[in-house]
Amino acid sequence: MSFLELFRIGCEIGLLAAFCGLLFVGGGFLILIGINIFEQSTGRLLGKPLSTAVLSEASLPLILVQIPVFNEPAMVADCLRSAAALDWPRDRLHIQLLDDSTDETTVIANAVVRELHAQGYLISHLHRMDRRGYKAGALAAGLAQSDAPFVAVLDADFRPPANWLRAVVPALIADPSASFVQSRCEFANYRTNWLTRAQGLMFDAHFVIEQATRFRAGWLFQFNGTGGVWRRAAIEAAGGWAGYSLCEDLDLTIRAEIAGWHGIFAMEPAVPGLVPEKVSHWQVQQRRWSNGFVQVARKLLSEVWTAKWPIWRKLSASFLILIQTFYPCVALACLSLALCAVIRGGDLAPYLVGIGTITALVLIIGVGMTLVPYVILRRGSFWRYLATLASLIPLMIYVSLSNAPSILKTVFGASETWKRTPKTTPFLEGLPATDQLNEAG
Repeated sequence: MSFLELFRIGCEIGLLAAFCGLLFVGGGFLILIGINIFEQSTGRLLGKPLSTAVLSEASLPLILVQIPVFNEPAMVADCLRSAAALDWPRDRLHIQLLDDSTDETTVIANAVVRELHAQGYLISHLHRMDRRGYKAGALAAGLAQSDAPFVAVLDADFRPPANWLRAVVPALIADPSASFVQSRCEFANYRTNWLTRAQGLMFDAHFVIEQATRFRAGWLFQFNGTGGVWRRAAIEAAGGWAGYSLCEDLDLTIRAEIAGWHGIFAMEPAVPGLVPEKVSHWQVQQRRWSNGFVQVARKLLSEVWTAKWPIWRKLSASFLILIQTFYPCVALACLSLALCAVIRGGDLAPYLVGIGTITALVLIIGVGMTLVPYVILRRGSFWRYLATLASLIPLMIYVSLSNAPSILKTVFGASETWKRTPKTTPFLEGLPATDQLNEAG
């Protein structure tokens, strides 16, 4: 057998492995879509509606609002004022700025903290001189400075509506085994350009279909790192925040679940934030998330499979943890298919069944995951929806090819630095009312 023949076989094995990986990830999404079709056609939701505790004003608990920042001078003042505007008794709302900044962010923050403190707000500014543990380290350091039983986490570019805590904290209190409540997120700069529209479509699918369906079906679903409120007892039962992974939110979610807790999801009110407006910035974000998921998989996947869970629960959890394998699988498929085409002189006939299967899978998942959120949230004209949907495929291929080397390094144990995703747009007012996000057509 010639070297060229051996090389072709190797490429075909790589192509088969990539197709199997894509079928695994795609299969999980198909199940979620199937659950939604069942619910829509029967009018029956799998889970019970969120119950809420009736709390008197005097019984409202102390809430710690943690805002981790790193070199975000354009965001820090407004995020502090937004937290202060939350409708909660001032003597039971502790705002905590967790500042790892090395630029003028700290000076700006100091001025706003003094301003709010003078107005009677319980607010503290914790400035670390190092970034040990990155965001997880900052959250853990802040938690050690408070005894609040409930902890809200907000990234610097998220602006919760004033009634947010009033809406979600009673649901968390009503379920004593709930570790956290995650709110759906909106994105204020959704309409800025084609990239923000694409991200908005993907995030709508993530929250409206994936997160909500996982919750209703009793599957493991993740805390998104912002727009959520944690029960302190669950954080402590899980062993606290850990800084080994760039996805500290997923890590804590899984450890809390293994410890016997579960999350709850709230569709309303939504918490608006920002998405990256440049491809290079989005690429940084996607690389951090992908590498973080790999780190979590390396550490916790075995614990998931040794947990005393039924097999369906282990499989659904594995689907969540391994979802980022989509990117290296796409990269491997593109590279292997290109090499096979070159070796065969452009003849792709032997691979048409696989190509057709994956193409059909992509189309079904693309429409199945995004059409319902588009209809529910009224994101503009149908033609705008189709154009945005069409932009997702080349975008996914690009980020897969560009981030695959970094992901593979992480698979083999390389560590990554936590890099902040740059945000370039001032925050817009008046969200999350969905009619303000609608397109004219």
